[in-house]
Amino acid sequence: MVRKAVVAGTFYPRTPEALKEQIQHCFMHPLGPRKIPKVGTRRTIKGVIVPHAGYIYSGHVAAHCYAAIAENGFPETFIILGPNHTGQGSGVALVTQGSWETPLGEIPIDKETAPQLVKGIIDKDEKAHQFEHSIEVQLPFLQYFKDFTFIPISMALQDLQTAQEIGDILGSITKDAIVIASTDFSHVGSHYMQMPPRGIRVDEWAAEQDHFAIEKILTLNERDFMKTVMEKNISMCGYGCVTALLIAVKKWGATKARLLKYATSYDVTPGESCVGYGALVIE
Repeated sequence: MVRKAVVAGTFYPRTPEALKEQIQHCFMHPLGPRKIPKVGTRRTIKGVIVPHAGYIYSGHVAAHCYAAIAENGFPETFIILGPNHTGQGSGVALVTQGSWETPLGEIPIDKETAPQLVKGIIDKDEKAHQFEHSIEVQLPFLQYFKDFTFIPISMALQDLQTAQEIGDILGSITKDAIVIASTDFSHVGSHYMQMPPRGIRVDEWAAEQDHFAIEKILTLNERDFMKTVMEKNISMCGYGCVTALLIAVKKWGATKARLLKYATSYDVTPGESCVGYGALVIE
């Protein structure tokens, strides 16, 4: 059972050579970490928040998190939470077996741990993942460094109660793991049906809105974070994924969060619309 890559050739290059070159470019990008990291052994990171747009738009922001993970040392497995953009499949969908393929090879599902997480709100369901990009685009960055196993969880339902249940389930496992919450931040402009106030540029409004959400993430207060997203109408697509991550990693002993980089698609292609991207680590 192999899930084939569905956004190779669109969100990131189709061939191994071009993909590796693109990833290296993301690391060395002026808005990236500007270095190719080496794999370390410290292992303090428990979670990261990364964007999932095409690499040309957000790869340099995501590279900050993956540089931090590499230098910090790889865990046994990664649990990747991504929003469901397609509307297909279960409201909270987990894959328990098989592997996913990218141009850099196949990555096996953690078939020992994944079935243990199918409980409560979390269903065993592959359909939700069939055409979804938010988890897939994270994999090549990890493959660039070494082999690993992972557990993909797609979240169409992202309310506080759902995120709480997912966070509690993830927080109960004892396996050495890192949780990755895949999300873009504000979607602003005519393409996204959310316009900034008159006289404010789209990227300026996105950054102002996203500051409120990031401020709450840095306090590790999932309820304040969710409340802020709702009250400010912040159009980030994976807010429930972030909420579940915060709940889970605090159960693992996380005590602090750091913002590594914030940027927007406007930095790459200025226009009438833009999307905000944040890279954060939780330790």
